Amino acid sequence: MTASDRFDRLDAWRGLAMVWMAVFHFCFDLNLYGFLQPRQLFLSDPFWTVQRTLIVSLFLSCAGVSLAVALHQAQSWPRFWRRWAQVAVCAVLVSAGSALMFPNSWITFGVLHGIAVMLVLARLLAIFLARYLASAQWLLWPLGALFIALPRLVQHRFFDSPWTDWLGLVTRLPVTEDWVPVLPWLGVMVWGVALGQWLLQHRPSLLTGALPKGLRPLALLGRWSLSFYMLHQPLLIGLVMAAATMRR
Repeated sequence: MTASDRFDRLDAWRGLAMVWMAVFHFCFDLNLYGFLQPRQLFLSDPFWTVQRTLIVSLFLSCAGVSLAVALHQAQSWPRFWRRWAQVAVCAVLVSAGSALMFPNSWITFGVLHGIAVMLVLARLLAIFLARYLASAQWLLWPLGALFIALPRLVQHRFFDSPWTDWLGLVTRLPVTEDWVPVLPWLGVMVWGVALGQWLLQHRPSLLTGALPKGLRPLALLGRWSLSFYMLHQPLLIGLVMAAATMRR
């Protein structure tokens, strides 16, 4: 979307997810360097694991609504691929950076990797339904539910490999700092597409309406979400490391 056809409310939704994510990561960094006492169990304590689930759900549902808006505005494939390439390159950079920081648990398929793959799948699915089953786009809702349920219904040790765990049908969780597999998370993005289509058809004002002045900074952040995502964690870790050095 260009600056003139952006939806401020959608950008603010994305910006809210970015703020919550940054706070979550800052707490993780403080815990990593011993500033939180007692030490927190980010991988098992429901207080943290539920937050992570909600943050990722915000990201992916927002991406789904944005995809619905882009399709509604007749976004071309070349334009889609230009944006997709930015996400894919950043995903590679995240893997490289995490390998330096966490060599034993580096990110092989995190949120950006997942978004890159799921954007293509969700777009193809939405285009297929619109072209061949135009009156049955409601199918996105049950299909999303199916994608969410599949990892609980189907697991196999074949998918426990780093080369295949990105599908999500694992029998054990991989050792990694971030993992957002296609299943079940594709279902959340597909629900976002379905929600976006419904809003555009029945309640467009919920997307296009004016944004309260106090929320405009969130919209601005949402427009630069990818840049913020790539920069926030190195800056936060740098600050925490500096504080830890001064404390010692």
